[in-house]
Formats: sequence, structure tokens, C-alpha cells
Amino acid sequence: MSNPHRPQFSTGDLTDLAETQISCFAKRTTNLLSCLIVSLVAISLWLPLPGRECQASGALGRPGEKKEKIVDFVRDIQPILKASCYACHGPGLQMGQLRLDSKQLALQGGHSGQVIIPGKSEESLLVHRILGLGDKARMPLQGEPLNRDQINRVRAWIDQGAPWPAEASLPEATIAKHWAYIKPVRPELPIVKNHSWVCNPIDTFVLARLEKEGLTPSPEANRETLIRRVSLDLIGLPPSLEEVEAFLADQSPDAYEKVVDRLLASPHYGERWARPWLDLARYADTNGYADNQRTIWKYRDWVIHALNKDMPFDEFTIEQIAGDMLPNATTDQKIATGFHRNTMVNDEGGVDLEEARWVTVVDRVGTTASVWLGSTLACTQCHNHKYDPFTQTEFYQFFAFFENADYRVGGAVPAVQEPVLELPTPEQENQRKSLREEIPKLEATLNTQTPELEKAQAQWEREEAPIRATWHVLDPIEFTSKGGASLTRLGDQSVLVTPYADKETYTVATRTDLKGITAFQLEVLPDKSLPAYGPGRSKDGNFVLTSFRVYWGTDSQGKTAKRVNLRNPHADFSQTDFPVASVLDDDPETGWAILPQVGQPHAALFQTETPLGDGSGTPLTFILEHQSQNEKAAIGRFRISGSTTESPQLAPALPEHIRIILNTQADKRTEEQKNDLSCYYRSISPLLKPARDRLFELTERLRKLPVVTTLVMQERNSWERPFTYLRVRGSFLNKGQKVYAGVPAVLHPLPESQLANRLGLAHWLVDKNNPLVLWHPRSTTDSP
Repeated sequence: MSNPHRPQFSTGDLTDLAETQISCFAKRTTNLLSCLIVSLVAISLWLPLPGRECQASGALGRPGEKKEKIVDFVRDIQPILKASCYACHGPGLQMGQLRLDSKQLALQGGHSGQVIIPGKSEESLLVHRILGLGDKARMPLQGEPLNRDQINRVRAWIDQGAPWPAEASLPEATIAKHWAYIKPVRPELPIVKNHSWVCNPIDTFVLARLEKEGLTPSPEANRETLIRRVSLDLIGLPPSLEEVEAFLADQSPDAYEKVVDRLLASPHYGERWARPWLDLARYADTNGYADNQRTIWKYRDWVIHALNKDMPFDEFTIEQIAGDMLPNATTDQKIATGFHRNTMVNDEGGVDLEEARWVTVVDRVGTTASVWLGSTLACTQCHNHKYDPFTQTEFYQFFAFFENADYRVGGAVPAVQEPVLELPTPEQENQRKSLREEIPKLEATLNTQTPELEKAQAQWEREEAPIRATWHVLDPIEFTSKGGASLTRLGDQSVLVTPYADKETYTVATRTDLKGITAFQLEVLPDKSLPAYGPGRSKDGNFVLTSFRVYWGTDSQGKTAKRVNLRNPHADFSQTDFPVASVLDDDPETGWAILPQVGQPHAALFQTETPLGDGSGTPLTFILEHQSQNEKAAIGRFRISGSTTESPQLAPALPEHIRIILNTQADKRTEEQKNDLSCYYRSISPLLKPARDRLFELTERLRKLPVVTTLVMQERNSWERPFTYLRVRGSFLNKGQKVYAGVPAVLHPLPESQLANRLGLAHWLVDKNNPLVLWHPRSTTDSP
């Protein structure tokens, strides 16, 4: 028979002792004999004794470990549980909804699942936790770890089927439910002696406690104090002298009630009580990560108005959570959903768009739970709640309600964009209607080809071809950016810039065999990679070129090379107050810009005072500076050409596909090319300039119409129940199982009359069975 009191050792223990013996030998050779004795004792304890049964369990990676043949629950296991586990998983506290003093509840498990799998200790979570395996803390958290003998006994007991006699279990044990999750009932009023002092049921409870302590209520405050208190409380302002005197003079029995009614009717009442609610709503006029503004003051006014009109709290809740989903939702109900658009929003360039969206939804979950449920559901983003009966799965079920909100990715700098509600005045609506009726007529004129336009187009092609032939594109050999941008030469010998800094200087070096260069042409070209298609890198597609200099000689940096004197600058278009001539004055406060004609090519011509170039590879260096205070106002794509004609003319800056069509013989062009060329000519034809100017005027008037907007929520169209994916450890990158919208199991279920969506969640929050939301059904004044 094996000795039950004899310590059990595994091969790992033997290795540890052997290492101890070696270390001992190395450090102090005089103790060699002692070390050998220790090793021999260890070996003798490890070797099986006669009659001892050896089982190769292989559990948890320790094959051949010795176990007792029979483990008695009452004698061997219950004392361990009682000493080390009951403090957190016993009658007083059941962390993680796990109770280990009841057979039924222990085998049932808790939030983390089944912890005891009879016959399989290596799969049982209880063993994993007492060993501290994986990424979980070792149990017990606050006490001493179990020793090896205790762990072996627990493992052996589970492997033997976890036998647990009924008499050793609490037959009627339950998982305790905190009083906060139990629907309250109105208590009986306590008995008091001084009935005359009681004015309402709450006074009864106050007086009962005072009488229990042998105390008497303080005398009523004087009238001056009363009106000051109630004024500060209800409207946040002290009473005026006239209001105090009127109250002192009013000797009617309901004088105080009249003051209260007057204050409740004041518009300042809504302003006073909107403040704490707007704090809960995270109300702000910026997105929070930078100083970028957002317009949502209409939501602020909605809250004030709701309080002033004494909106019922259930309506107050439902409209803010899901007003957009109500049948025939009104404008005000849509505005109310701005509650969850007050989330901080990161729309800066370079952010991970999915992570930015994810953070806003996480905020909506935590805010809804804290504001309406008074619970820290946010803790369960990463793990089951340690103290409250919420699981990580339930967090993502709650998350799914908000995951179904509509959004898109867009903007000059790509960002997550959610719906915006326009709120025009009646006058603005009439203006928009008028503008929108005229704009399509002008667009139809500009899109219609006529014989007169065909004749003008043919003439334009004949006149434009010789001008283009006088220009020769200069091939960029070297190109650098002082601001750290990356410059790339494209197939058409243009240069594309990515990314960009607020202030930039481009240096482009080339060599040319042209002889007698009389002018240079700078083309700025649109590109799909640029904000608003460019040609600039600012968010509206514009740029400000503050200096354009040319050097010729051997020094590509322009330090000792000779500067070329430029004259007679002109461009096909210059923005008001930003003429092309200002690029030659070396003043960083001035420059060439092209707003509002962004998204299309433009060109600027600069003549040389004297011809240059001898036809034998003349080195040229071009320096383009952007020193404007405007944000990221540098050119995004450009090309440089040279001309040797005596009277150089500005060649129209053409889109690349139009340039290709013009270089194709007319009789060899496809129908698509012919249509593209006609469309382009109509966009520049002098015959249609009045229509283009009028269209631009109307479009700008429509764009600049000062229509108020506000941020709102909007549900995505879908027939599927809202869902999301659990994120392992709360990381948005680490997707787990798919979960559908739902509410915590410890609370009441969703109303049977409601779908499992954001509107159903709103009704669930104010359901009469919700123990965490106590409210009077008729007034926001009585909200929690």
C-alpha cells in the first residue's frame, strides 16, 4: 500500500532537485556530501514502493505522475475548497457567478463556462486556474497557492469522476442576486409619532430614522432662505429682490407652491437641468481629438426643450436612443438621436478607419449602460465582469444594437462619416427649390452637342495642335522634397507627390537638348489619389505656389548655378487675390492658387529674358516653393515643359486622356473617344461660357446657403438581426464568435412586442420590469 502521507514527486520535481544539487556542488564543494544525500532522498521518494500503483495520466503534460487511488470528497477536497475558494465562490460571494459549495452549481459552472469536467482534469478550468495556466491569474487570487499535494488531490478527484455525495452539498443553494438587479416594491410606511411634521411619504422615512436616533427635525428655514434654495435648485439662478419681496408679501397657504410653479415654467429651468444631462451625453462643439468643429447644438436645444415641456421620461429615452426608428419619425425625434453622435470622433489623416469607428461604438455601449443602467458594462469589453453579473459575450450582444448604425467612409481626407440632418428654414427651402430647378436646365445645355459647337470644336483642334507642338516635356531626372514627401515620376513625365507637409519645397533636375529656350510651362494636373482630385494637396484640392525659380548650370541644388530671369507670367486661371505673377516676387505671403477651379488641369507660362540652352544637354533645376500658411497647400502633381519659339503661347493644360485623343488621327478615333473629346470641348468652349458661369454661380449659392445641420443616428437597411463579432481580449482586430443583439441575462428580457434592434433596446430600457431604471411614466422631472 502506498503511504498517503508520503510526498509525491514528478519527474519535473526530480529535475529541479538535481539542478539544486549541481548548483550546490558548483558553489560550495565542501557541501558535496549534503547535496548527494538530498538527491538520493529525492530519488527514493520518487521511485515506486512495493504495492504502489503507478498510473500514467499524462494530465497537463506530466506523464507518469503518481496519484492516490481513491480520493474522498469530504476528507480530501471539501477542506481545500472551503479554505481557498469559498471566500470568492461560496455562500457570501459568487464572483463570476460561480459557487463551489454546491454540487449542482459547481458542476454547472459560471461565466467562464463549465469548470469541472468529471473524468477530465486536464480539460477542467478549475485545474487550469489553480495551476495558473494560460493568460489567467492563478487562483486563489488573494490567498496562498495550493501546494502540489492539494493540486494532485483535486486532479485525481476530477479524474475519478468528481464524486460528490449529496449530503456534502447545500441542496437549496442559489447564485445570489444583488439587490440592484431585483425589481423593487413599494415598502410599507414606517410608524412615526410626530404625524403633523409629515408632508409626503418620503418625510415619513426621514422622520422614522430621526425618531429612532432620538433626534427631532430642524425647524423650517425662513422664507428668504426657502426662495433662495428653490431658485438655485430649479433654475440655477438666485431670486431677484422683487421676487423675494413678492414671496414675503404673499401670505396665502400655497405661496411656496406658486413660486415652484413659476420656476418650473421658466425657460431657465430647462437650461439648468440640461447641463447635467449634456455632461452624460458627452456634449461638445468639437470632435475631441483636435480643434475640428462639429455642429450639434440643435441636440442641445432639443434637450432643453424636452425638459421645459416636461416630456415623459420614457419618450425622453426612446427618442434619444432610437428616435429615427419610430414610425413616421419627426424632425425633432431624429435630432434627439444626437445623444450618441456626441461621441469623440477621430477624423485625422492616417488613423485606422475601422478602429476609429470601433471606438465610437464601444463608447456608445459604455455610455448607455452607465447612464441608464448605472452599470460598468464597459469592463466586459475584454473579459467577464469580476463583480457584476455581466459576461463578455453580453457586452458584444449589447454592442450589436449599435453596430447596425449607418455610416460610410468619405471626405477629402478619408474618414468615417455618419448621417447629417439638414434643417433649412422655410425661406432657405424655397431658395433651394428654385436653384435646384434651374441647375438641371443649365446642365442639359452644357451636355448637348450642336452643329455650332461641332464647327467650333474642329476650329479649336486646328488651332490648338500647332501650339502643343511648340512645347517639349522636360524629363525629370532627379527630384526631392524638403518636407519629406515622396516624389514619383509617372509615365507621362509628370511628378506625383505623396504624402505631404504643411510647407514644401520641390527640387526637380533635368537635362535638355533644346537650343534657345524662350519659355517654360508649368502644368498642374489632377489625380485620383489627391484630395478632391487635386491638383493641390489641401483638402479642397487647391494649392498655393509661392515661388517658381529656374537655375541652369552644373549644380543641381542651384547654389552656384545661374538663376534664370523669368518674365511675363500668365496662366489659364488664377484665383482672386492669388495671381500667377506673385510666384516671381519671392514673397512667401503671396502665391498662385486656382480655387474654385479644382479637380481639373491648369497651366502657367513663364518667359525667359534671354534664350538659354546650347543643344548639348543643358542642366536645368526647377525649385517650387509652398510657404503659405494654408494647411497642406502644395501641388500634388505637376509637369514642366520648354519652348523655343519666338512668341510662345500657353498650351491648354489637357487631361491625359484628351491629350491621347488629340494625338490620334480624327478618322481613327473610336466613338467613345469622340464623345469624350466633345464633352471636354464643351467644358472649355467660349460659346458655353455664359452657361458655365451661371451654373457655377448657382452651384456656389446652393453650396453656401447657410443651412443648419445636426448629427443624427440612422439605422442601416437590413432584414437580418443586428450582429457583431466578439473580440478576444477586447481587441478590434481579434475576431471571435458571431453574436446577435441581446440584453444581459440577469435582467429582464426584451419586450415581446419589440424587435431586437436599437428601438427594441430603447423600449427595454424603460420597461416597467427594469430594476435599474426607476422613473415616473409622465415626467422627465422625476427621472433618475
